[in-house]
Amino acid sequence: MYDTSVSSGSDKAVIDLRSDTVTRPSAKMRELMATASVGDDVYGDDPTVNLLEETVADLLGKEASLFVASGTQSNLIALLTHCARGEEYISGNAYHVARYEAGGAAALGGIVPHHLQVGPGGAITPADVKAAIKGDDVHLPITRLVSLENTVYGEVQDQANLDAVADLAHENGLSVHLDGARLMNAVVKSNMSARDVCRKMDTVSLCLSKGLGAPVGSVLAGPRDFIRRARRSRKMLGGGMRQAGVLAACGLYALQHNVERLRDDHERAKKLADALDDFHAIEVDHSRVDTNMVFVKVDPDHTAALNTHLRAEGIILGAPHETSRLVVHLDINDADIEHVVSKIGNYFAA
Repeated sequence: MYDTSVSSGSDKAVIDLRSDTVTRPSAKMRELMATASVGDDVYGDDPTVNLLEETVADLLGKEASLFVASGTQSNLIALLTHCARGEEYISGNAYHVARYEAGGAAALGGIVPHHLQVGPGGAITPADVKAAIKGDDVHLPITRLVSLENTVYGEVQDQANLDAVADLAHENGLSVHLDGARLMNAVVKSNMSARDVCRKMDTVSLCLSKGLGAPVGSVLAGPRDFIRRARRSRKMLGGGMRQAGVLAACGLYALQHNVERLRDDHERAKKLADALDDFHAIEVDHSRVDTNMVFVKVDPDHTAALNTHLRAEGIILGAPHETSRLVVHLDINDADIEHVVSKIGNYFAA
């Protein structure tokens, strides 16, 4: 198996392009962690967590929100709260809930998945959803929810289509959840407010630990009664955190300081993509360079050797695949991009 680990004990500077989940908390974040006011969040007594939940609810235009350990937990809590056992959710087959969350909704909630083939850019359409909704038939699961995502593999979803899918779902008595793991990338790219992007979504999951740079946590937002019931789901999953204000403080800092700077990540991703065009053995999919991700195909004769060469230079990529993803984040600066391109150039010049 290809080793994608990074030794935390090494003093060597590392440029890590595996994901925007690898960001480290800044010195200011660590300072706020040390000074955060805390209490027992299960009792609702942690003032910093309460402030984060109020802040995110207001940001997304929802009545309330819930701070949870991860985006996977947030999505699972949403599905468990929207759907009963034996009921169904509809989603895209490329979405995180379908591919990367260990089948938790089915395994732990008895919720039936219906995963639709996504179209270009990761979209599912109102027609797709309408065809998937089950009628009143005792042989079939009851459809309860449509679960959407924005961004999808870094690509911002068309807002008109998202709204149309939500309208279709609501017309048919379904709820709509949005996995907004990289929602703020979409917000910044589209020059829309988070409220407007989410206005037709019943519930939204916002991740704080990807491009926003917090070390831990996501926030699930929605109607007040829904969030009240979601707290029970969080507790059932073992997600009741106690003095979690030390983590919530990082989330508050991230929302205050690290949203607009996502534009820098988008620009650097474009710069990286353009520079990689100079190498004949690397094919860049420019159609997918929408926010902070660059997708490339490396000639199979060079894939493993190039990764090994870059790792020796302190540049970490994900495991080699036919198509590889390079992710730019707040720990990557302009000099890092130039360094990566230079070391790739050294490899091909050897």
